[in-house]
Amino acid sequence: MLLFRMANFCSTRGIYRWLGFPYLIFYRILVEWIFGIEIPWRVKIGKNLTLYHGYALVMNYNVVIGENCTLRHCTTLGNKQLDNGQFSGSPVLGNNVDVGSNVCIIGEIYVGDNVKIGAGAVVIRSVPRDHIAVGNPAVNKMKKEFFFEDIPM
Repeated sequence: MLLFRMANFCSTRGIYRWLGFPYLIFYRILVEWIFGIEIPWRVKIGKNLTLYHGYALVMNYNVVIGENCTLRHCTTLGNKQLDNGQFSGSPVLGNNVDVGSNVCIIGEIYVGDNVKIGAGAVVIRSVPRDHIAVGNPAVNKMKKEFFFEDIPM
């Protein structure tokens, strides 16, 4: 995350973009090609993002992530191609979002604050705050009403 913060600083400030250009190239080679974590330096990420086993993490450059979020390995945050050949917007994650492994969050959707997304979920619709999203496609349940026997198999 330190490497991302430095690359983000260099890419969003006028003169530092030119002075930090060699570092941006270093960031792309080390983080994306060697570590296998695709976090473009223009992504807007709040404080305290936690990456657990970040390998195969892929983000679109228009993704917005709030504060105190957790992402696990093999997670995709991106847009989708529409019927007319254009691409949709990218997801916006609120604060305190906990994303499990092998999760796809695709399209112009909003994931509210205090949301947990279970491993293997495919989220294609917005998730309201204080919900849990599980399954393919993801089913939203209030945290207080969630029971494991409600998961569609």
